[in-house]
Amino acid sequence: MAVSTPAPTDRIGGSVLANLPVAELYERAVRAGEGLIAAEGPLVVRTGQHTGRSPKDKFVVREPWSQDKVWWGDVNHEISEEHYDRLRARLMGYVADKQLYAQDMYIGAHEAHRRSLRVYTETAWASIFARNLFRRPAREDLASFVPNFTIIDVPSFQADPATEGTRTGTAILLHLQRMEIIIVGTMYAGEIKKSAFTVMNYLMPDEGVLPMHSSINVGEKGDACVFFGLSGTGKTTLSADPLRSLVGDDEHGWGDGYTFNFEGGCYAKTIRLSPMYEPDIFATTKRFGTILENTDFVEGTRDLDLDSERFTENTRAAYPLHFIGNADPTGVAPGPKNVVFLTADAFGVLPPISRLTREQAAYHFISGYTAKLAGTEVGVVEPTPTFSAGFGAPFLPRHPGEYAQMLVDRLEQTGVPVWLVNTGWTGGPYGTGHRMNINHTRNMVRAAINGELDGVETVVDPVFRVAVPTHVPGVPDEVLVPRHTWADTAAYDEAARRIAALFHDNFAKYADGVSEAVRSAGPIPVDPDFGAEG
Repeated sequence: MAVSTPAPTDRIGGSVLANLPVAELYERAVRAGEGLIAAEGPLVVRTGQHTGRSPKDKFVVREPWSQDKVWWGDVNHEISEEHYDRLRARLMGYVADKQLYAQDMYIGAHEAHRRSLRVYTETAWASIFARNLFRRPAREDLASFVPNFTIIDVPSFQADPATEGTRTGTAILLHLQRMEIIIVGTMYAGEIKKSAFTVMNYLMPDEGVLPMHSSINVGEKGDACVFFGLSGTGKTTLSADPLRSLVGDDEHGWGDGYTFNFEGGCYAKTIRLSPMYEPDIFATTKRFGTILENTDFVEGTRDLDLDSERFTENTRAAYPLHFIGNADPTGVAPGPKNVVFLTADAFGVLPPISRLTREQAAYHFISGYTAKLAGTEVGVVEPTPTFSAGFGAPFLPRHPGEYAQMLVDRLEQTGVPVWLVNTGWTGGPYGTGHRMNINHTRNMVRAAINGELDGVETVVDPVFRVAVPTHVPGVPDEVLVPRHTWADTAAYDEAARRIAALFHDNFAKYADGVSEAVRSAGPIPVDPDFGAEG
């Protein structure tokens, strides 16, 4: 395999404050007007215009080392090396007399697959973010630290679309040969996290590791469970189970008989966070060291208003993993005993839990269906049906089929059951029905991974053809069949037909690369005369 070329070794910034502790970064952030300290200690910041990711402004440099492996198109927009070098040179001039912050971190808990990462940031609070989200080296390792790749985050710099090949003044640029990432024109710190994830998604398949947009937790018997899902589907909430150890909430790798966390922290949505149903995550919003993005205050106080969406629905908390009391400090776990696909179906038609065949697992992994929720990306103001291959297409630099084949191979080798869990709406679509009861969802997931559903009778959903259990401990039976929760069953039939058609339309672009068994494992269109007892 070719070896990547290190990033240019030119000096970055007029001066660099490296590896400052959180307390000092707090002081500098407050003095610079970057944020305010809330009543219980977290640092609350505003990210301005960008309160979510900007996927249309993310580019991968087309260069000989990586170009044959990259999945070019709507996800991985290409930019030339000439444009990249031009923007980079102007950026280096821009920061030549500026003070920057740097954090030296690791990404990847498993030493065989770990990478060293240096993150330069323009703001002190973003330096805390990087320190929270990635894995902190031991003090003795910092003296000889050499980064494998570098992130340069300068929100105040604007790209020039006319001369530098970008779409707008915002740009997230990945140079895979140099292992360098440039982020400009956006203060949303999620771009730092997700661009590093994209690099790991590029590197890991060549090391026999399936990178996963997932959370993982582990029971007392070492029974790991992987939760795949897009933003807003409940990965963080469901994996933070007080009865199980948390390996991580968002980015992992699955090797031969083991799994491991890429990160050292969590980046959780906080809108309407519940101290009853999400106590561990809620507690992090009361701690010194947590970064809260775009969270509101109760008027006239420094008390948090977690119900407010004044700035965005996509309010976020960034905190180190050890803030969760039952977090696994090693970040490494056995191979999974269960796999859960999470979807937040805002149209209320998918069952709240169902078991998938191997072919259905491949189909739904490639489909990656959910409703994109308000605020998670720029311009999204209400739920929108979306399909994201691998439950993370925006972060997949290679073709989704490559990752899907790796997953199928592992499922066949291990016989691990796969569950599809809908954390979205029931009783009707968004605006008519209501969000699934989180306590019911927790009971479903626990029953599945504890083996309590292994012998339970199932019925086949007539539209999506998945096996739905007729009884789950702690969950009303009528909740399990979505059609039974709708007052207007004709409206349900119409909604189900529409979503089924969207599945088929989306999968058409992948059909040539899969078997007939996988192609036929998706939903079937509902007959217009579908009966009331179906």
